[in-house]
Amino acid sequence: MPGAAIGGTRIGLTVLLVQIEEVKTTLPTIAAAEELAAALVQQRLAACVQITGPIQSVYRWQDSINKDQEFSLCCKTSSDRLSQMVDYLQANHPYELPEVLVSSVQATPQYARWLLEQVERLSPT
Repeated sequence: MPGAAIGGTRIGLTVLLVQIEEVKTTLPTIAAAEELAAALVQQRLAACVQITGPIQSVYRWQDSINKDQEFSLCCKTSSDRLSQMVDYLQANHPYELPEVLVSSVQATPQYARWLLEQVERLSPT
């Protein structure tokens, strides 16, 4: 909805969006995906992790073409927690060379505030 009519006058609506980070990776099994997702949220590296799949991946690895079923994780975090999340993924991922893709995306202020509340609290010890 680009604007609203009030008393016959069209008023533009402007929503200020806030940058958050989205990190994607793939895992070989639903159990591995659920375990990693739970750990990221537990460690407050991600506010939310969505698991999709199974998906079919086709890729070249060590000079052969592979086709594998995988599960995709889409993790939401803050810019401040991004490097810690990437480090955690690389250290705890079951793949020798994990796919880690990072995108800056725009979120509503309310969602971004909730996200920040989740990842900025102290991690459990």
